Amino acid sequence: MKTLIKNGRVVTAVDDYYADIFIDGETITTIGKKLDLPADTVIDATDKLVIPGGIDPHTHMDMPFGGTTSADDFRTGTIAAAHGGTTTIIDFAIQSKGQSILEALDTWHGKAEGKASIDYGFHMIVTDLCPKDRVPEMRRLMKDEGVLSCKLFMAYPGVLLVDDATIFRAMTVAGEHGGLICMHAENGGVINEIVARALAEGKTAPKYHALTRPTKAEAEGVHRAIALAEMAGSPVYIVHLSCHDALKKVKEARDLGVPAFAETCPQYLFLDYSYYEKPGFEGAKYVMTPALREKWNQEELWTGLRMDDLQVVSTDHCPFCFKDQKQLGANDFSKIPNGGPGVENRMSLVYNGGVVGGRISVNRFVEITSTAAAKIFGLFPRKGTIAVGSDADIVIFDPNKKMTISSQTHHMNVDYNCYEGMTVTGVTETVLSRGRLVIDKGNYVGKAGDGKFIKRSSIQQALQPATVSGH
Repeated sequence: MKTLIKNGRVVTAVDDYYADIFIDGETITTIGKKLDLPADTVIDATDKLVIPGGIDPHTHMDMPFGGTTSADDFRTGTIAAAHGGTTTIIDFAIQSKGQSILEALDTWHGKAEGKASIDYGFHMIVTDLCPKDRVPEMRRLMKDEGVLSCKLFMAYPGVLLVDDATIFRAMTVAGEHGGLICMHAENGGVINEIVARALAEGKTAPKYHALTRPTKAEAEGVHRAIALAEMAGSPVYIVHLSCHDALKKVKEARDLGVPAFAETCPQYLFLDYSYYEKPGFEGAKYVMTPALREKWNQEELWTGLRMDDLQVVSTDHCPFCFKDQKQLGANDFSKIPNGGPGVENRMSLVYNGGVVGGRISVNRFVEITSTAAAKIFGLFPRKGTIAVGSDADIVIFDPNKKMTISSQTHHMNVDYNCYEGMTVTGVTETVLSRGRLVIDKGNYVGKAGDGKFIKRSSIQQALQPATVSGH
């Protein structure tokens, strides 16, 4: 299959130029002016941006949580991702306590196989890392299985939380193998105490999810995660950073040259605590962890993205339907399944709030939605850029088209949208995944099973040049 994309404005993290792109099979083979090569498909990208496919390194498809399972599986979730201009996701396999890490990986391979429309990789959530059995498995995971990142939790005692010794042990193994530890950084023990007090006082409404998770608990976790990583001689990646208190800890570390990376998510850039004050049980739609923060944090996070203290915008896509799943916590906020939908809306939201809003350049938009994640998680230059030899993961993006976000028109398998009624400028029009058309002028033309599991390589290139922020 040969495809020619003509007349587009090609934008990468570092380039911005007009050219044609020729794709032969799965890869980009030629980039040049006025290409006249025989092609099976010709796409006219006049007045459009031609950008690398988005990479969302934080999704939870088909994930068991709180007595239910996230509403999108790898079929519906990757279709929705593609509609929004994302061509690669990195999802989370989960090791149960006492379970083999490799057995957990097999389970998640089974969930994804034959369903994904776009490419995917895995992180491994580690809950048990005994030195005798599990450490050798973690080494094999990184050396042989192409899973170069593990996630550990400082939250959810009794379910996912691990102690500092386990985190240190995991970071040491990752450091030895060019891998990376992703940290859910919150002081879960203290939060549990605050939650128990609130429930004892009869405070059961959704807003108490936020009021029992102070920003200081996140900041303390971030500080501790970075300190453990320094002691282990390992880089660290903070997931879903939500507030200025936590961002300050990352900034301090990066200014000292510590290889600390962090992502934020659209919910923390566009939503805030006031959503929990909606009438009745509506606030449950926004119960996610970390919780939504006071609105003033948003501009601090945008500054972090602009100054490279935050490198990535992911989604933490983990949808639960409002009508049946979120209702599990109708009488107790601590039983509301944590998570929200977003994988489909990320690219348009960030373009609208960032580029149209004058906060970041179009190059930085590409960097935080694709290139930085590709570098940090061992996918670059195969993915995350437009270059000869790279996978033909390409998005034709209309920078002038407007769209109103709504659950009535989205493709995520969930009955509400966190951004309902928001109008954005900048819409994905056409999407290619390894040279195959997945979205054609807004219509899904892909096929379940076309997405491949991608083995990832060492993250060491992300550490070059030095990671000190440019202040």
